[in-house]
Amino acid sequence: MRFPIYLHKTDSDSYSGFAPDIDGCFFAGKTVDDTILDAAEAIHVHLETLADSNMPIPETKGIESYLQAEACQGGIWAFVDIDVSKYDGKAVKLNITLPQHLLTRIDRFVESHKEFSSRSGFLAELARRELAKA
Repeated sequence: MRFPIYLHKTDSDSYSGFAPDIDGCFFAGKTVDDTILDAAEAIHVHLETLADSNMPIPETKGIESYLQAEACQGGIWAFVDIDVSKYDGKAVKLNITLPQHLLTRIDRFVESHKEFSSRSGFLAELARRELAKA
């Protein structure tokens, strides 16, 4: 999942920022690259804490949702890509039945969209998106 992050330069010429989709997720660094690396670590810590407390992983709203926010003016935006599947708990193997044509279409889609590492990853991501809407 791609989490948007907002960065701004501080008075000491370093950077700090936050992930607007994750309450209380702040990070900092000497350079933009360092700050993005710290953002990834901060997001992982927050998601681990949520998972340990059986809380849902927040869905991202995208940068557009925050462009007019007062706290998001004069800085820069970036994304941190986080594999949220590790916060869903232990993988469980199951047997499902799908029509052959649908399965073929899913496999072709996954093959051309590398962000989904597998058929299972694709189905899990779609399930996460739908459940987040509920």
